[in-house]
Amino acid sequence: MKPGVTIVDPEVGELVTSFDMAGLSLTLCWLDDELEELWKAPADTPAVRKGNVNADQATAVEVAVAAGPQIPAATPESQYAAGRVLLALQAIRDVVELNADELGRIDAVAGDGDHGIGMQRGSRAAYEAAAAAVNAGAGAGSTLAIAADEWADRAGGTSGALWGLMLRTLGRRLGDDTVPTAAEVAIGVHEAVDAVRSFGKAQIGDKTMIDVLVPFEETLNAETGNGLGAAWQTATARAESAAAATAQLVPKIGPGPAARRA
Repeated sequence: MKPGVTIVDPEVGELVTSFDMAGLSLTLCWLDDELEELWKAPADTPAVRKGNVNADQATAVEVAVAAGPQIPAATPESQYAAGRVLLALQAIRDVVELNADELGRIDAVAGDGDHGIGMQRGSRAAYEAAAAAVNAGAGAGSTLAIAADEWADRAGGTSGALWGLMLRTLGRRLGDDTVPTAAEVAIGVHEAVDAVRSFGKAQIGDKTMIDVLVPFEETLNAETGNGLGAAWQTATARAESAAAATAQLVPKIGPGPAARRA
């Protein structure tokens, strides 16, 4: 240990775990008198247990059980669109289920190997929440917003936050009043991609999801005159090509401090 540094009450154990993480991590915290006292104090919580907590030291915390999401009124047209949204979320969930192990394997090469499980948990939760919302009469915008919250909450990590951001941004554009046109969907996708770029600060060539999202939304916006279905298929093919091309890129944003920008 560096001269002049005093070790105070170290902890060794499974403290902040990841789903399939191997290896270990080391965390240092510089203490002042107040932090040292708090760090050494006994605690008995679901996440942290330390020392012995006497009955007179314990503090009961009343936890309110949150009610389910409020479903705003929606037109029949938007409720129909919500059904289409649900089918899309079901397709996403099914694809993730088939590829969860491979996503984890790829992530384990340079990360902690939990991306597959995170995507699986997020896509499942988003679909289930969306299904409940559709059954309750939600419109397309509200269905996407509810799915976004569940994906972000259950997936965890940066990818969970980004998927939640994309779904919520798209839902804000679609609203609960009409069947969205192809142009409105394309604009919503463009806004969702812009939100991800603003949040993560990644650029084309950094070897992130931006390298796939940008070609997808650019193609979608260019092809809307052919109808949403045809435009989506063309944009998907462009995205698949862009994804394959990232194999030749050197990652510029990844694990470590830079990961917060991805």
